[in-house]
Amino acid sequence: MPNTAIPVPKAPIQLVALDIDGTLADSHKNISETNIAELDRIQQAGVKVALVSGRPTYGILPTARKIHLEQFGGYILAFNGAKITQADTQEVLYENALAPSMIPAIYEAAKELKAEIITYSDGAILSENPSYKYVQREAQINKMPTCEVRNLVEATIFHTPKCLLLAEPDHLAMVEKEMQRRFKGLSIYRSEPYFLEIVPQGIDKSESLNRLTAMIGCTMEQLLACGDGYNDMTMVRDAGIGVAMQNAQNEVKAVAAWVSPLTNDQDAVADAIRRFVP
Repeated sequence: MPNTAIPVPKAPIQLVALDIDGTLADSHKNISETNIAELDRIQQAGVKVALVSGRPTYGILPTARKIHLEQFGGYILAFNGAKITQADTQEVLYENALAPSMIPAIYEAAKELKAEIITYSDGAILSENPSYKYVQREAQINKMPTCEVRNLVEATIFHTPKCLLLAEPDHLAMVEKEMQRRFKGLSIYRSEPYFLEIVPQGIDKSESLNRLTAMIGCTMEQLLACGDGYNDMTMVRDAGIGVAMQNAQNEVKAVAAWVSPLTNDQDAVADAIRRFVP
């Protein structure tokens, strides 16, 4: 049963971690003035804000600017935390990547399991099938161009933090289980029903926030984390206060300290901040 009782923080909140899509952003990918105002209020008071997303850094930067992370020295946790950047200095605080030797095996498995596969390079999405609807969806979300390649393995001659597998949700659920069975040395989970994240072992939002809190001198008990998707489960579960949006996946609601009565279209993030970061 989702938790609707309002919890009391065990410690004053010093860090607010926010997923973007389905959480901070509304259904049209806009950030409301209400959410921005509440984030400005707490940042002016010294509370740090981190955007934690499966998106690449390039796709997070416009949102970071809208909520003034550069002005207040917040953090960007891209690729579910495989790359952590300090917004004001652009210093990369942490970075991890898939071993190049893993790319051919991931690629062959994706082909065998009939899932599209993409990766990212220099502000572009690399794809063998850029017209596929879910590749286009990823491009729209991140406002990134697609680059058609003849062979993704041959094109990936660099260290990449993430590959993304794409397919219809019911089929991708099967693909997720099979990829997890085959690649036990990687972290594999869905961020959306049609997106399957493939990242290095130990890269998920909770582990990434553990790294960040250790860097900046606070604890997970001092963390407020808001999310809605499958890849938000760990940070919502492990934060001092983990909040699931009303529009969240049921699995996220089940592990949340509190389930907001509001959706991402109703400024649920601003409401949670008012309640837990007075």
